[in-house]
Amino acid sequence: MTEEVIIDIFTKTLVLIIKVSAPMLLVSLVVGLIVSILQTVTSIQEQTLTFVPKLLAIFLTLMLAGNWILTTLKEFIIELFQFQTYLN
Repeated sequence: MTEEVIIDIFTKTLVLIIKVSAPMLLVSLVVGLIVSILQTVTSIQEQTLTFVPKLLAIFLTLMLAGNWILTTLKEFIIELFQFQTYLN
């Protein structure tokens, strides 16, 4: 296995990690921003207030995007195994 192959696999892995984590991160960002705006408007200074809405939003996002995430990961793993057998 050459350095180019290892770098290519590493790059594809990093792109996949960003791609499958993006829905949860974006939802968490949006919910956190909305809760922060509500805290500012209502002058509530409770730092733990964002935890439960973010948790529920991420859970809902996982329920909605979980199938896509698992399919994407499965396809990547199959591609890696096929590449492994190609090298041998």
